[in-house]
Amino acid sequence: MSMHYKRGVPSKINRDFHSRRVDAAFISSITAKKHQHVDLGIIAKKEVLSVLVAPCENEIKDGDSATSNVLARVLKVKGEVLIGDKALRYYLKNKPHIDLAKEWQKKHNLPFVFALLCFHKDKKIYQKIQKEFLKQKVKIPQYILKEASSRTKISGKDIVKYLEHISYKLDFKAKRGLLKFYNEANKIKKG
Repeated sequence: MSMHYKRGVPSKINRDFHSRRVDAAFISSITAKKHQHVDLGIIAKKEVLSVLVAPCENEIKDGDSATSNVLARVLKVKGEVLIGDKALRYYLKNKPHIDLAKEWQKKHNLPFVFALLCFHKDKKIYQKIQKEFLKQKVKIPQYILKEASSRTKISGKDIVKYLEHISYKLDFKAKRGLLKFYNEANKIKKG
């Protein structure tokens, strides 16, 4: 079996998965609801540093992420939604912001699941990947860290600090948080 890695913003990854250009992907939790997944995700136990709302008078969605936009609405946080590298750069400048994962944790005392590893077929393969991935401590080779730092204009030290806020195991509390998010999202959809 060969694996090819692709990266992109959540909205592009979601489109690639839905159009079956990829067999499996970490897709946004709001869209993952209808798909098969393993117990592997992108999870924030407390703050996440890369999903923020910057204060402003208007409600401005981030076109790169459906989940973060819905989360801001669920939490009734108004302003400009920022995700990913632009959010992390904003955070590092110490500008006023609300960390949506931290806000979720304060309100519900549960982790927030931003994405799930979903697949179209071959469940056993992805269960094996999950098992192997969770067995080892995540280490980033220096050449990858340097490349990421160069591409994002964020120091390697700050990237490592950010990654310490991410968890990957979809445990019992994370599943409860995900279910709570789905229920809250349904309420605003109906309301």
